[in-house]
Amino acid sequence: MKAVLQRVSSASVSVDGVTVGECGRGLMILLGVAEGDTWEDGERLLQKIVKLRIFEDGDGKMNRSVTDVGGELLVISQFTLLANYRRGNRPDFISAAHPYVANELYERFCREAENYVSHVGRGIFGADMKVSLVNDGPVTIVMDSDVLKSPKN
Repeated sequence: MKAVLQRVSSASVSVDGVTVGECGRGLMILLGVAEGDTWEDGERLLQKIVKLRIFEDGDGKMNRSVTDVGGELLVISQFTLLANYRRGNRPDFISAAHPYVANELYERFCREAENYVSHVGRGIFGADMKVSLVNDGPVTIVMDSDVLKSPKN
């Protein structure tokens, strides 16, 4: 799984002009599920995300997690994170998981995230979505569950 985290003051996602998900202060997460990903990948990623110290403490240092600050999440499925752009100028997405599998893992990720934060907004899987956000910092971090499998962690 791949995730792009953005620390936000607020974020929202709409479909056909209607807001379907939003969050206040916290993280907007774009989540891509790759072929072969399992819930263990999602759990590994979620555990790292909710503990990642990227919010400022009283001294202005990034020393607090989204859970420490009582933050919220907005999670949006994004298969384009799995783009293969090596050859030609049109990316392919054949390394993305089948939509049924990807949706199952995306939904589970969102459900499990509700155990850590007070609010988890969601996009609509497979829909044409418009995302709005106020990136706080800006702080943007790209994560890959495969990196977290390394014995060096």
